[in-house]
Amino acid sequence: MLYYFLIFKVFKKYINKIIIFDNLQFYFYIDFLKIHELSLFLKNSLLFNIQTLIDMSAIDWIWRLDRFSVYYNFYSYVYNYRFMVLLDLPIFLNYIFGLGIESINSIFKAALWLEREIWDLFGIYFYNHFDLRRILTDYGFNGFPLRKDFPLVGFKEIRYDDVNKLIVFDVVKLTQEYRAFTFINPWV
Repeated sequence: MLYYFLIFKVFKKYINKIIIFDNLQFYFYIDFLKIHELSLFLKNSLLFNIQTLIDMSAIDWIWRLDRFSVYYNFYSYVYNYRFMVLLDLPIFLNYIFGLGIESINSIFKAALWLEREIWDLFGIYFYNHFDLRRILTDYGFNGFPLRKDFPLVGFKEIRYDDVNKLIVFDVVKLTQEYRAFTFINPWV
């Protein structure tokens, strides 16, 4: 626990606030413009000796002004501790991709895949990412499926038409035929 207070002393120019949970897990909130500088410092500092980025994820808070939260989970093998960094990202509708974050894939190679995944599912743009393309959805897919404003079934469905021997894109038709259930188990 003393080690985290040392972290706060060193990083006070980066950290906006700290959240401490019951299991003494510390989360450090930083400004989204400082993630590249902070991760470069974490990697090159002998005091912290962060070797890898374990995980990166995002959450869409649709009702907040800072709509997206991005979580970084760094790990030091030498000192055996995790360094959790959170940042809130505002969305501006007059930009094509919102505001975006600076990519850290030049510092941690694990961020290459993780940033592509967040871009594909949430639409959070990562600047200076040299291979930002879709990996989990189709290339012609419109929208970002893990945003809270995305419809649950999507806009179009893809299927193979046996008669025409083609792949067909159809508009999703929602039928209500399975609406009335009797809840009777036929195997009893």
